[in-house]
Amino acid sequence: GVIDLSYGNTGYSNGMTGNGVLMDLLDEPVPGVGTYEDFNTIDWVREKSKDRDRHREITSKSEQSTWALLHSISDAFSGWLLMLLIGLLSGALAGCIDISAHWLTDLKEGVCLSGFWFNHEHCCWGSNQTTFQERDKCPQWQSWAELLGGSSEGAAAYIVNYLMFMLCALLFSFLAVILVRAFAPYACGSGIPEIKTILSGFIIRGYLGKWTLIIKTITLVLAVSSGLSLGKEGPLVHVACCCANILCHLFTKYRQNEAKRREVLSAAAAVGVSVAFGAPIGGVLFSLEEVSYYFPLKTLWRSFFAALVAAFTLRSINPFGDSRLVLFYVEFHTPWHMVELVPFTLLGIFGGLWGALFIRANIAWCRRRKTTRLGHYPVLEVLVVTGITALLSFPNSYTRMSGSELISELFNDCSLLDSSQLCDYNSSENSNTLPDRPAGPGVYTALWQLALALFFKMLVTVVTFGMKVPSGLFIPSMAVGAIVGRLLGVAMEQMALNHHDWLIVKGWCSSGADCITPGLYAMVGAAACLGGVTRMTISLVVIMFELTGGLEYIVPLMAAIMTSKWVADALGREGIYEAHIRLNGYPFLETKEEYGHKTLAQDVMRPRQSDPLLVVLTQEGMSVGEIEGVIADTDYSGFPVVVSQESQRLVGFVLRRDLVISLDNARKRQDGVVSASLVFFLEHVPPQPFSGPPVVKLRGILDLSPFTVTDHTPMAIAVDIFRKLGLRQCLVTHNGRLLGIITKKDILKHMAQMSNRDPDSILFN
Repeated sequence: GVIDLSYGNTGYSNGMTGNGVLMDLLDEPVPGVGTYEDFNTIDWVREKSKDRDRHREITSKSEQSTWALLHSISDAFSGWLLMLLIGLLSGALAGCIDISAHWLTDLKEGVCLSGFWFNHEHCCWGSNQTTFQERDKCPQWQSWAELLGGSSEGAAAYIVNYLMFMLCALLFSFLAVILVRAFAPYACGSGIPEIKTILSGFIIRGYLGKWTLIIKTITLVLAVSSGLSLGKEGPLVHVACCCANILCHLFTKYRQNEAKRREVLSAAAAVGVSVAFGAPIGGVLFSLEEVSYYFPLKTLWRSFFAALVAAFTLRSINPFGDSRLVLFYVEFHTPWHMVELVPFTLLGIFGGLWGALFIRANIAWCRRRKTTRLGHYPVLEVLVVTGITALLSFPNSYTRMSGSELISELFNDCSLLDSSQLCDYNSSENSNTLPDRPAGPGVYTALWQLALALFFKMLVTVVTFGMKVPSGLFIPSMAVGAIVGRLLGVAMEQMALNHHDWLIVKGWCSSGADCITPGLYAMVGAAACLGGVTRMTISLVVIMFELTGGLEYIVPLMAAIMTSKWVADALGREGIYEAHIRLNGYPFLETKEEYGHKTLAQDVMRPRQSDPLLVVLTQEGMSVGEIEGVIADTDYSGFPVVVSQESQRLVGFVLRRDLVISLDNARKRQDGVVSASLVFFLEHVPPQPFSGPPVVKLRGILDLSPFTVTDHTPMAIAVDIFRKLGLRQCLVTHNGRLLGIITKKDILKHMAQMSNRDPDSILFN
């Protein structure tokens, strides 16, 4: 009897003996065929052709009945519906994260008596005893010292506040790291390197699961509130991708196709940035430039729609209470002058230097964590870093406030009503206008404190990024740049003030005009540092001007970001995310790198000249037992099928997982399949003798169009084929005979050897 496994078990029991009873005809494929193991790479070509077949089937059916037509319409609509759901869910989660983080951050310093769920700002809004000068002091808000000791001034009160600040910080970070360790180890870090890897076709099961989502949302709030030097922006991308992955399970189209799901995840990355900064267009460009691997136009439109919905949802939750979407809105709109491009470029150079330096230091530290005993005590490490951070950050008001508060303070331009120390200028007699302002003592104190805060932030961020808590990198990098920018801005302002007669100042800084805006320098510095660390360009400019509302400052931002990218690229080729991908050994074929070596396919393929021959299956004549023996003896993820061992002419390629599942299925479902049963990969099985056991037909799982290159193909072309088509393996032939195989892993190992790195650091099978 013939057993045909191309469609489950369409088989005849006891085939030719005359009664010919037809067994249950099942028309669906064997469950599990066509799926992937954990830590494997998907085959984009196969997934896309699977989706094309599905689509073709639906469209051809849609002409036959109204029901099928409705099905085809709903299928076309499901992508947009999914985007709507992702936008709503991510926006809602981001709003909750913002509100709770704000509240917990203020809890470190005191409590609101009129309702403990109010944060400091909301508590004093409702109060009618608030004056404008002291808008953050009101009787309803009590610091811990007032609550516990009764007095708000003096050394004792300072110590009580100090201790409570440290205790809260330690408690929050302890909770965060314990939750991550116990429930979702994948929730730590920023998540962007892993998401880049997943989008390039790798599978990490559970990385975007529901536990990761729940734990990441809770621990992100705790980690941000603990005062550690980290932001919530990177992890919000991970949170949005988790939402997308979970919602994908509602639609069969996305549940069953890995390539389609990755298109949705690209859009989700855009949603993450959109809700993190309130920058929907910046988010779409971020996904396009930084995270995505395969980004067709359709995904661009869908990301645009999803980012719009998410920004809308966040805006209706209104987490900042000022009905603005953006994080750091700036009010100043003074024009800038051509001469100022010099300091802007200097900021760009600083940003590039700091970016390259930070990547080196952070990667060295993370490598130490991986290789020494430091990695065995994640909880202790987080507690020590939090303790040191809290201990050093409390005395300085610029480090005590959260990162985003610090940045908005630095971006702010001084108006008459500002109570900030940075705005303590000596006002002249007619104090209703603000012409040239000589700096008062407050400004100098603030500059000293900012300089200390700068060193502190630089050192602490290197150690913090990569710990076992959710940690983003955007806010700390921007804080470093904003501090440097503000310092330079104040210096420029005072120089212009004290030297009116200098040639460079003379033309545009007439006496009595307010000509230099220190807040603008802070903005440019922040963008330059973030650009140096992540190597974003276009998306960063758009995020920055959406973030601040400063449309007239696009050119200064572009100049600084471009300079910073050039300087950083000169010192080190890769951004922080690529560096972390390489440190963790993820199989990621970088699309930006050129392959410059003069090797051929035969130098990279396995088996090498000295190795034993390639393990192949023949299209006829092998028994079930022999194939199972081959599977047991090797750990390859697939086998080429040839006409015969002598001719080695190629027929197709069969994946190990499909083979194992199909053979198991044949043994379970069919009578008489034993180890001696023959296996055929042919279309028409030749007539068999009556006496023998039934044969197994596996034509259905054979890939008849494997990609092949000849042994003299230059590797540069082969690498290009792998990148652009998203291949997983490629067969090598010589004069039409099968010689060997190249997998994505071989290419990555080869590239690692070529650049003198350890080729065994690459993780996947």
